[in-house]
Amino acid sequence: MDVFEAIEARRSVRKYKKKRPTDEMIDKVLEAARIAPSTSNTQSWKFKVVTDPALRKRIREVAYGQRFVEEAPVVIVCCLDFEAFKERGRQTLKLVMRGVRPSLEMVLRSVKGNKDKDFDPERVVINGTMNVTIAVEHMILTAQSLGLATCWVRAFDPSAVGEMLDLPEELVIVNLLTLGYPDQKPAARPRKKLKEILL
Repeated sequence: MDVFEAIEARRSVRKYKKKRPTDEMIDKVLEAARIAPSTSNTQSWKFKVVTDPALRKRIREVAYGQRFVEEAPVVIVCCLDFEAFKERGRQTLKLVMRGVRPSLEMVLRSVKGNKDKDFDPERVVINGTMNVTIAVEHMILTAQSLGLATCWVRAFDPSAVGEMLDLPEELVIVNLLTLGYPDQKPAARPRKKLKEILL
């Protein structure tokens, strides 16, 4: 399966067979994340692979009861690693822990590419999050090419998951990724026509 075939075939799957992917398959999916591109090659990601049924059940409880989170034989917890940004990351993490939220103006400034060398916590958060999401998409497409299925999950309590997994405080969970053999074939969801997304 070439990469475009994987892109076309990919679906968000919420029903999985009990059969667990092999360690080699899981490692290949993780390797795809490892070699993903990132801003300034910061590689600002860390991943926790959860296969223990009791832990997956507990994660389901803090993921608003979404059954497939427990039923998928593998859940990959995808984290933004602030340590990758060194001192800027540590300063940003302090602000995040205090509940400081970036204003819309600051976020837009960061997205538009302000290269001001002064400390810019919004830029750290945005770049770090983009890095993780690129790595996750690499995992999703690799899983698809191996005959596995995934579902990107954002509806969960990140603090509760971090606490139950005893994750270091410099990590912030961006999303969960369920992984396993599909037990359903969802239809493709509608997409805009190409001419609708071109300027």
